[in-house]
Amino acid sequence: MVNLEWYRTFKSVYKNGNFSLAAKELFISQPAVSQQIAMLEAHVGYKLFNRKSKGVDPTEYAKLLNNLIIEALDRLENVENGFRAKAFNANRLITVGISKHFFNSLGNSLIGKFDYIDFSFHEDQDLFELVDTKKVDFAITTQQYDTFDTVLSKVGQIKQVIVGSTAIDASEVKAKIKKEDFVAVEYWLNEQKWYSHDARIPHVKVFWLHVFDKKRPTIIPNYIIPSEFEMLSAMEKNNGIAVSWDCNVKSFIADKKLQLVWNSNKMPCTDVFLLSGKNDQFNTAFQVIEAELKHILQ
Repeated sequence: MVNLEWYRTFKSVYKNGNFSLAAKELFISQPAVSQQIAMLEAHVGYKLFNRKSKGVDPTEYAKLLNNLIIEALDRLENVENGFRAKAFNANRLITVGISKHFFNSLGNSLIGKFDYIDFSFHEDQDLFELVDTKKVDFAITTQQYDTFDTVLSKVGQIKQVIVGSTAIDASEVKAKIKKEDFVAVEYWLNEQKWYSHDARIPHVKVFWLHVFDKKRPTIIPNYIIPSEFEMLSAMEKNNGIAVSWDCNVKSFIADKKLQLVWNSNKMPCTDVFLLSGKNDQFNTAFQVIEAELKHILQ
C-alpha cells in the first residue's frame, strides 16, 4: 500500500528539482528523501527522476503522476493544515503584551476568542523587544516596527479627546469652541478639576501642543490615578475632566456615564498596530485578533 508521505516527498522534489531542498522543506534528511522516492518508484514501477549535476529532472511518468495527484494532495494538505491550526489555536496558551491603559477597551475584547491568554502590561518601548525576543506572542502597540522577523498589521486609529463628568455644564465651553474663541476655551479648561493617569500629564501636554500651540499647559492635575480606565471610572462618580483616548471613553459616553467635551480637529489620529513574530503557528490566532481589533476600532 502506498504511503502518503511518499507522495508528499514526490511533490516537494518535483517542485524544487532537488533532493536537498526537498529535505529542508520537509524537515527530514536527504537520505530519507532518496529512500522514499526509491520506494515510490518501486511501487509504481517507473523511474521518476533523472539525476543531473545540480538537482534532478522529472521523467515523463513523473509529470503524468504529478498531474494525477497534485490537486487531490493539495486539497488533503489544506484540510490537514486547517485542522491542525484550529486544534493548535483552540488549546494553546497565547501571550499578549498591551498597555494597561488599553486593556479594558482593546485587550478585554479578546477574552472569549481563545481558551487561554496570558496578558502582560507594558508600554510601547518595551513591546517590540518582548515580541522580538519571543517573550510574548503578540503585542498591541501604537508604534510601527518593521523588521524581517516580525509581522505587523495596522488595525485602526485612535485619538485623544477631552471628556468630563455628566454633572458638568459644558454648554458654555462648547459654544466658545464653536466660535473658535480658544483663549476663552483655555481659560474654562484651566478652571476645571483635572484627572490624569500620569503626574507628568503627557496626554494633556500633547493636546495643548496641537490645539493651543503651547508646550506647557498651566493646569495641575487634581487627581492622579495610574490607570486610564480606573481614572475614567473615578471621574464618572465625581466632577472633573480629562484628556483620554477615544477608544477608552467610547463605552462611557455610550452609557451616558461621561460626556464628550471636545473632539478637536487639530488633534491628529494615532495608528494602532498588531505585532507578532514570524511563525506559521500564529497565523490563525493573528487573524482572529486582527479582525477583533479592527471591529472595535472601526
